[in-house]
Amino acid sequence: MTTQSVVPVLVAGATGRQGGATARALIAAGIPVRALVRDPATDRAKAVEALGAELITGDLDDPGSVRRAAEGARAVFSVQMPDMDGRGFDGEVAQAVNLIEGARAAGVPQFVHTSVSGAGQHVSWVKDQWAWMEPYYSAKAGIQDRVREAGFTHWTLIKPGFFMENFLPSARIMFPRGVEGGLVTLLKPATRLSLVAVADIGTAAAAAIAEPERLDRVELELAGDFLSMTDIAAILSRALGVELAAPDMTGEEATVAGMPDMGFAQACINEEPQPARPGFAKDLGLPLTTFERWARDQLRGDGQQGTSSGDLSAADAPHEGTRESG
Repeated sequence: MTTQSVVPVLVAGATGRQGGATARALIAAGIPVRALVRDPATDRAKAVEALGAELITGDLDDPGSVRRAAEGARAVFSVQMPDMDGRGFDGEVAQAVNLIEGARAAGVPQFVHTSVSGAGQHVSWVKDQWAWMEPYYSAKAGIQDRVREAGFTHWTLIKPGFFMENFLPSARIMFPRGVEGGLVTLLKPATRLSLVAVADIGTAAAAAIAEPERLDRVELELAGDFLSMTDIAAILSRALGVELAAPDMTGEEATVAGMPDMGFAQACINEEPQPARPGFAKDLGLPLTTFERWARDQLRGDGQQGTSSGDLSAADAPHEGTRESG
């Protein structure tokens, strides 16, 4: 056993989907995990501890606690989401800065951050009817810039596409009326999605941490599949055992059908597809999950959610996926 193999990785958001997937992938690879949690007594924190992670109490809004948590770590895994009940995107950026600066102050050599597909590339179209999304993309792009400029020996940016987990019936994002109510979305039948299983984000992050030189300064647009809504509906139909069609809805129809507010942000993909493609990860030798395989593994014919080791938090974000919790 090498000295490096017993040095832990500090994982932010370990009780959420992306952080949880990363913690599991690291533990499976024999890399110790130090999970940053606000309250170690919660059920979600205890679930991460049961996987084999060490819990360390800290808060991304408390720079001192973050620096102390990062002391002695070989790498930091970073993920944040906007604080929709408080400071919004300013809070997201502030927490990221605290984590970056805390890691640097603690002498951590590697930083792996997960963002969103297309962040930093959307300036040309985030205007007019989509101008309200500018703060979202500006926050993501700004955090990426800070990672690049922080001075880490090694850093990697992972930019996942549209979470496959958004299609879990229990998430109520695409199925607000349940499976029997059919798909509810403003995405057009021909619109193609860059789809990613949350577990693949963890796999990519763990690969970057295991091989910091090989994935140094890689900015990975991550997707395991690239399919039209029509193809997605067909796969879901087979997995759930019900006949589903890709709808062509107006905003009014989607609202009446119960589509949550975040669904309106998804409509931008009709005009500007996310740039993540399966080929990018394949070129790096990273294993990927196709949507067909994901649906077969995660869904049952009765329309209920199947067993998912990644379902540690509720679904949330505008179109990349889910809220992370610390």
